[in-house]
Amino acid sequence: MEIEKEKEKEIGRDIPVRVGISIGDINGIGPEVIIKALSDNRLFLDCTPIVYASNKILAHHKKLLDNKDFAYQSCKSADEAQNKRVNVVSIGDEDITFELGKPTQTGGKYAFLSLEAATQDLASGKIDVLVTAPISKEAMAMSGFKFPGHTEYLAHLAGEEEALMMMVSDDLRVALVTSHIALKDVSTAITKEKVAKKIEQLDKSLRKDFCIQRPKIAVLGLNPHAGENGKMGSEENEVIIPGIKQAYANGCLAFGPYPADGFFGSAVHHQFDAILAMYHDQGLTAFKTLAFDNGVNFTAGLPVVRTSPDHGTAFDIVGQNKASEQSLRSAIYLAMDIYKNNRLHKEIFANPLPISPPETKRDRRDN
Repeated sequence: MEIEKEKEKEIGRDIPVRVGISIGDINGIGPEVIIKALSDNRLFLDCTPIVYASNKILAHHKKLLDNKDFAYQSCKSADEAQNKRVNVVSIGDEDITFELGKPTQTGGKYAFLSLEAATQDLASGKIDVLVTAPISKEAMAMSGFKFPGHTEYLAHLAGEEEALMMMVSDDLRVALVTSHIALKDVSTAITKEKVAKKIEQLDKSLRKDFCIQRPKIAVLGLNPHAGENGKMGSEENEVIIPGIKQAYANGCLAFGPYPADGFFGSAVHHQFDAILAMYHDQGLTAFKTLAFDNGVNFTAGLPVVRTSPDHGTAFDIVGQNKASEQSLRSAIYLAMDIYKNNRLHKEIFANPLPISPPETKRDRRDN
């Protein structure tokens, strides 16, 4: 038993994970759900939260919530963060104008400053994982942000051609072949190589991030009824099926394509460890219907761990104390779980035993 405890210490199981949290759009519900989630002191048993914001941002939203219990300490750097406390690394200046419920240049500016500071600390090892509060893509564009969303920005910083957007709940994982592009561009963006690559990315993530040894992946079709053998579109026969076969030949247990309309409504999806959808709304509409309250957006295929709640800025309910913090809390716990799974996976496969070639009849005769 003592040996097991020492091994747990080696892979960091009983050491609080340093969770960096970007503030998101300051005119959205990001600050509200952060305050609510971090008001639960039980989180401190497992993590050291480090929020990238300013005193004025948090004080403003704390006053709106009339939350007298939320307390935090200001830090100049994540290096100063203390366990069992909410730590706030100051970003930007204190001269902030709030326009709650609206996408503004100021909202985009502070969302980007927070994200930039957090990703720099993530890259330098000052935090272990990153949890991002929701941003407004419109506000971010006003501030000069040139990426469709968090996923693409983080892939760019990591030097990856493309990351994998995955939505996760307790028993449901949905990943996307294409994410933040117009629906009219989806068909041309899907290629055999891209389908195969996304399947292989998903397979790798399920093994490394979720410790599933032989994951089974369901792949959805693009057209109604999965094309019905070419009668309703050719993408299934010409692109998706060849992509599935290529990934299968590379060791991935991928099956399909399945018609998307009935797949989630039946019990079939429970037979798979993850589902690969062709485009944003195909996968996320079903996912959010089944798991909106505790769903998490996870960026797979990166050398770092990043999660986010599966909702947006919810401008329509800002300042009304109506936003639920459950998805953000789930995002924090999932980030910690994946971080520990990564370390465990690395530990297990650090020195694998060499695989001996199969014994032949000649070998047996020689013996």
